[in-house]
Amino acid sequence: MSGFTPKAWPRKLRSQEWYGGTSRDVIYHRGWMKNQGYPHDLFDGRPVIGILNTWSDMTPCNGHLRELAEKVKAGVWEAGGFPMEVPVFSASENTFRPTAMMYRNLAALAIEETIRGQPMDGCVLLVGCDKTTPSLIMAAASVDLPSIVVTGGPMLNGYFRGERVGSGTHLWKFSEAVKAGEMTQEEFLEAEASMSRSSGTCNTMGTASTMASMAEALGMALSGNAAIPGVDSRRKVMAQLSGRRIVQMVKDDLKPSDIMTKEAFENAIRVNGAIGGSTNAVVHLLAMAGRCGIDLTLDDWDRCGREIPTIVNLMPSGEYLMEEFFYAGGLPVVIKMLSEAGKLHKDVLTVSGLTLWDEVKDVRNWNEDVIRPFDKALTQHGGIAVLRGNLAPKGCVLKPSAASEHLMKHRGRAVVFEDIDDYKAKINDENLDIDETCVMVMKNCGPRGYPGMAEVGNMGLPPKVLRKGITDMVRISDARMSGTAYGTVLLHTSPEAARGGPLAIVKNGDFIEIDVEARRVHLDISDEEMQRRLADWRPNVEPPASGYARMFHDHVEGADTGADFDFLKGCRGSAVGKDSH
Repeated sequence: MSGFTPKAWPRKLRSQEWYGGTSRDVIYHRGWMKNQGYPHDLFDGRPVIGILNTWSDMTPCNGHLRELAEKVKAGVWEAGGFPMEVPVFSASENTFRPTAMMYRNLAALAIEETIRGQPMDGCVLLVGCDKTTPSLIMAAASVDLPSIVVTGGPMLNGYFRGERVGSGTHLWKFSEAVKAGEMTQEEFLEAEASMSRSSGTCNTMGTASTMASMAEALGMALSGNAAIPGVDSRRKVMAQLSGRRIVQMVKDDLKPSDIMTKEAFENAIRVNGAIGGSTNAVVHLLAMAGRCGIDLTLDDWDRCGREIPTIVNLMPSGEYLMEEFFYAGGLPVVIKMLSEAGKLHKDVLTVSGLTLWDEVKDVRNWNEDVIRPFDKALTQHGGIAVLRGNLAPKGCVLKPSAASEHLMKHRGRAVVFEDIDDYKAKINDENLDIDETCVMVMKNCGPRGYPGMAEVGNMGLPPKVLRKGITDMVRISDARMSGTAYGTVLLHTSPEAARGGPLAIVKNGDFIEIDVEARRVHLDISDEEMQRRLADWRPNVEPPASGYARMFHDHVEGADTGADFDFLKGCRGSAVGKDSH
């Protein structure tokens, strides 16, 4: 178990600084809690477990977490703990503007202080929609109290006229079909009802399912957690078992720093390649590693993921949805296959107290069309490709399993959009000088340029190209894209345009070359011309005057290091100031 030795028990718990004894200050804390009808002996040395619940009526993917919280509480009570449900900041990608990503760091900061400033001995991180998972893990890593992740699980399969409908993936597909004249607006509206037919997160291998898988691959969730559908009774069982487990983790003093090691992050990167995971996992894992004080870089992503085949046949890379993935055996099967192939560090510790290998060694694959053997992989070189060159000195990323093979090596004329508004104003213009051989370039959509780095990188193609039957073109930006999206899309270009990165000085008519195998992206101008343009560049994004948006602008780092705030790196521990009462 990676050398982990449980701490001696019983010992004085952190919560006893608030609740233990007879002093005035202790009675101040404890006495008010008793107005809820708690017996005195609950405060006498039981582990206090904070259930950090991201439920919100405006976070539809997490709308069922109140019910799951009750199951977590039941497990905590059964194991002799004292559960306390705490509502925390909940950032939903499908409701927050300009993007939930802008608020991931705010959520992580607020939740870190929620944990640190209150009498918790351990935490259950109750998450779902994609930004809630990394924000709570980032917070837990910063405080380093025993913590376990429970995700809400994916929605059930959607169906429209006999076809599987993947949330997000088919939204993009149907939208393009309408623009191409292949689907009517009325049919699009009819299909809407089939996209989200149960509680849970996206049923594709989008960012929510990817981050649930990353939590499990890191060892921060119980084995099998990631794929159980949100409405399946086994999701409730997982919640209750996690409630039981966190009490023992507190007794053993098993903390995130014991679990989220460099080896665990390398495992997660490789698992991400095997499942065809979202490019958003790059920025999230980099940020999470930064909170742990672990030196994880884009080079690690390329090194660890390059030779990993994508074996999970799920949308947007493949055919099936999360429901079938669960029935096939879920993530434990993938972890077992990678472990047997020598691709993972098998002896890393998990929240169960067992090693990663001990958790999966006896599982079976029940559907080899959903979880494919290595020799029948969707692509033999999955993972996340990190390209560099004079256009992206600090890197950009591409998801090979969602890209078109014929575009993986391409040279085309740049058609430039200065920002998302410029794109929207021009893309439907029949006079736009563009064809399928061009490279679509969008600027000023990175962490600073479009605060939060919105999911606009998978730019829809112009209607006149779609009408030819073309479904993919090379697209380059400093934005993100939804994990449910697909295409030959280069994202997270760093440094971003708003910081004066080379992307900022691309002009219409320039030629751009990409070579995914060679990991190269190149703006075909001379070094002298590049330097002249960079010297002439001036910022065209005004910083916000005040508020959180100004703090974000001033302190957000680049996508290449996780887009976290510069003052939140590293673990700051659970110590709090003296009681002032």
